[in-house]
Amino acid sequence: MIPTIETDRLILRALKQADFEPLAAFFESDAARFVGGPMDRVAAWRHVAASAGSWVLRGFGEFAVEHKASGRIAGLVGPWFPEGWPEKEIGWIILPEFQNSGFGFEAAARAIRFVYEDLGWTTAISCIARDNRPSASLAEKLGATCGGEMEFKPYGKFPFYRHLSPAAFVEHVERRAYCDG
Repeated sequence: MIPTIETDRLILRALKQADFEPLAAFFESDAARFVGGPMDRVAAWRHVAASAGSWVLRGFGEFAVEHKASGRIAGLVGPWFPEGWPEKEIGWIILPEFQNSGFGFEAAARAIRFVYEDLGWTTAISCIARDNRPSASLAEKLGATCGGEMEFKPYGKFPFYRHLSPAAFVEHVERRAYCDG
């Protein structure tokens, strides 16, 4: 059973067929260059299906991120551990029309809480392409620090960011909320 998790502005939920068209458009565009794209519709289908299938095979996977106000899919976020990955990851993709809105932080922070509180993880990483400064900045806002490089098969070596421990993460997010509020 895939849980549904809400934040103030977002719903993190299971993928559904209607999500494929906006995701396919993203994966076919240059905006997907940091997540294995651009790719054709067939490859995009495989990526989306792998995200959905991860829930069956691993018991966790990426959530579809739905924007509450519009009901539109805003991206994918959550736990990810495909074959060939060195460690469990928290990944995020925020569709271009929803970027620069704070949705990435809101969704990723909730996904990290989910893996720590509900799945019992004690650590997580995020694999981020060298040139993807916006994603690295998000990792840093979440309290993660660059830990060097690791092999992410079949893509090669990439920088990874180590997320805070569960207790340190909660303290970090609460401090950010206080200072930002």
